[in-house]
Amino acid sequence: MSEEVSRRTRILQIAALVVIVGAIVAFSQLAPNISLQNTLNDLASKVGKLTYLIVGAAAFLETGAFVGLVLPGETVVLLGGAVAGQGETSVILTIGIVWACCFAGDSVSFLLGRMLGREFILRHGARVRITEERFARVEAYFSRYGGRTIVIGRFIGLVRALAPFTAGTSGMRYWNYLPFSVLGTGLWAAAYVLLGYFASRSLDAAAHAAGQGTLFFGIAIVAIIAIVWAVRFLRKAENRARLVAAMDRRPVLRPAVALGRRLRPQARFLWGRVTPGGLGLEFTTVLAILAVAAYVVVAYTTTVLDHPGPTPGDQTALDVANDLQTAWLVDVAKVVTALGSTPVIAPILAIATFLLAWQRRWIEAAVIVMAAAIIFIGVAELKELTDRPRPPDPLTGTQGSGFPSGHAAHAVLYPWLAVTFAIRMRPGMWGGTALLVAGFALAVLVGLSRVYLRVHYLSDVTSGWALGAGAFCACAAVAMVVTHLRARPETPRAPG
Repeated sequence: MSEEVSRRTRILQIAALVVIVGAIVAFSQLAPNISLQNTLNDLASKVGKLTYLIVGAAAFLETGAFVGLVLPGETVVLLGGAVAGQGETSVILTIGIVWACCFAGDSVSFLLGRMLGREFILRHGARVRITEERFARVEAYFSRYGGRTIVIGRFIGLVRALAPFTAGTSGMRYWNYLPFSVLGTGLWAAAYVLLGYFASRSLDAAAHAAGQGTLFFGIAIVAIIAIVWAVRFLRKAENRARLVAAMDRRPVLRPAVALGRRLRPQARFLWGRVTPGGLGLEFTTVLAILAVAAYVVVAYTTTVLDHPGPTPGDQTALDVANDLQTAWLVDVAKVVTALGSTPVIAPILAIATFLLAWQRRWIEAAVIVMAAAIIFIGVAELKELTDRPRPPDPLTGTQGSGFPSGHAAHAVLYPWLAVTFAIRMRPGMWGGTALLVAGFALAVLVGLSRVYLRVHYLSDVTSGWALGAGAFCACAAVAMVVTHLRARPETPRAPG
């Protein structure tokens, strides 16, 4: 019965796609003088900044209140991207709002699942079209794929709406759930906002192409059907084995089979990194931090390039610093800020590298050296690109562009060393906790001291932290892949 329902659903989806494209073709032929681009421009100007509230609410409610089972959230998010494409809103800010609200909605749904349990959703789910069969399908998907469900399930309507709640009912720890959610919601938000953004900038061209490209549309439909059929066929192990055996019997296809066998461990590793536990959770956490850091750097860089002056948050931070200004705090801030300077960071980096190398922690040593180099180059390049003026009336000496804060970026070395030594050296619970608190506190204090001394805006400092975190996480991700590939035992060759 479920197979019949799935087949019927696929037919309806294809039919809906045909109707949509047919409508665009008919519109372009019957009303050639009406511009879709101008129509969208008018809509965007009327909605304006209210778009931020609309897309944020839709993204949150989709999983936070199961609204996605009735109204798919991508519909509203695509509209938000389209409005940004007309210049009425910022596409970067739209992505950030959708990302944050998606994550908040997922977290609420997860906590509801933890508190209420599956019996609650089965008892009251009919109000939002959640039947026992639909919930069981998501549970089966989650039990089979684990944390992968949170990331990949973001792009599957039913799974997206119920996966966070299911994760909560499963007993999964929130801290294990968090990196998967951050990564999944970020990918989903960026994909649909950018899709709406780029599509909206050439609607008339798309309509014309649809009118002229019936043949290409037919080819696309056939390709979609073929891909769907192939995916479903290859899901079964026996079908994959039959296909490989058939290819192996044909000399012209044997090189492809050999290449596939050669790359299978690497492909399995990359696919397995979004599964819970062990290296998979570590790798996903690093990628989640890297994604957030990259977004912060890109968002602030584009903002500064458009408007080099202080943001509202920057001005508020400077006002607070002025209110707290005293002579003795200025002296303390000057001492703290020196902890992010090159004369202090360079010796600490050298000592840490030596200690890690002495312990034969070559990978960890390479990570901090490479990350420090990336930070040094990244800070210099961004300063030259933006050439942002510093705040007026600094309380200590400065030179050059203010964006991003090099002190804040280099100070990320402290929490990274704390995490590295806490995980690898295992100093005990109290020692590890003290190490982590000290490391993160130093990075925060160095950054805030730059704002207090009026040598950087808060956005400079935040971008510096993000650049530092992104550099360390990028190097760590590469190191994890290299370590896995080096540790992988050689697959024994078949005799003959």
